Amino acid sequence: MRVNIVTGFFLPVPPLAGGSTEKAWHGLACELANRGHAVTVISRTWAGLPDSEGSGNLRHLRLRGSDHSASLPRNLWLDLRWGLQVRARLPAADVTICNTVSLPVVLGVGRHTGGKVAAVMARMPKGHGKFYGKSDRIYALSNEVIQRLVAENRRIAPRVRLLPYPIDWNRLDEARATQRRPTDTPLKIFFIGRIHPEKGVELLIEAAAHLSRNKKLPSWRVLIIGPHAVRQGGGGEPYVTSLQRRFSRELGGQLEIRGPEFDPGRLASCYAKCDVFCYPSLAEGGETFGVAVAEAMAAGATPVVSNLACFRDLVRDGETGLIFDHLTTDPSGNLAHALEKLLMNPALRKDLSNRARAHAKGFDFNTLGSYLEADLRELTGAA
Repeated sequence: MRVNIVTGFFLPVPPLAGGSTEKAWHGLACELANRGHAVTVISRTWAGLPDSEGSGNLRHLRLRGSDHSASLPRNLWLDLRWGLQVRARLPAADVTICNTVSLPVVLGVGRHTGGKVAAVMARMPKGHGKFYGKSDRIYALSNEVIQRLVAENRRIAPRVRLLPYPIDWNRLDEARATQRRPTDTPLKIFFIGRIHPEKGVELLIEAAAHLSRNKKLPSWRVLIIGPHAVRQGGGGEPYVTSLQRRFSRELGGQLEIRGPEFDPGRLASCYAKCDVFCYPSLAEGGETFGVAVAEAMAAGATPVVSNLACFRDLVRDGETGLIFDHLTTDPSGNLAHALEKLLMNPALRKDLSNRARAHAKGFDFNTLGSYLEADLRELTGAA
């Protein structure tokens, strides 16, 4: 098969500057290319990367993009401009997989060289079901996304497939297996992701402030890792500065905020150093899966997540992690209670960690790559 994979307008592939979409589809592109398919990945131009390059069955085409902005209308306009630019440069293919908002709509109007059109729902649907009616396939990251899509347009139901973001399970499991930690090391609570208000970062730090008042807990630290710049989807420098100022006196050295880690090996090592991985997202209309949660689970961390429906494919409360209610009058207190439960009970942490790691194995690149290949064959009629 000839497959085009299109990512968004503001990050490159390979994922030198991060991005769940870019990381996931770079890995899937490699999987398909290794299986003998001709794959072209279309992403943003980036310093140090050529506009066009190829090796074996994998080719990269990079077009001029733009930085992410804090304005939703501007981002939508940039996405539309990106879609029109991609359409004009689209290589001939049997199928084009679109990780953008507007490209599936743009390709639904008139003829093009990209073959079948597959739209990837990387955000919660906000009318997409009505606009993606001409797409030949729609990939949803979680069952919650599927339900919302079909509620918007029941006619597309036969074309929707569940395709979560894949993870490099083997790399993460190896990082876990080689991790050696002294017994007196403080327990580590990590958050890895965009440092933005919608991710619930402030809620986690408020919960840490609750924990600091409990002198019966074993030694612990909270480490927050991720991009905060607006152009990278973060909340901006003033947001991070305000968090540090607000909690520095109460938490001191128990709280550390670091910049992003994009190297796959070092990132896997970060996950492996984590005892509890907390992802307290508040993004009811944005979160679709939680790839960072899956990666942490594969590396042996025990996950704690907010009660967003999209996380239910990953975390089952009391089985593969803990879920706290983020919609009550005291969400930080609820989160602190869940964290205390894990900090005080190493047997529970170990049991949940083992179950979480086994569950995460079903999301590795090889498994989901095989599924994607089979579905694309069915879609395109390939032998």
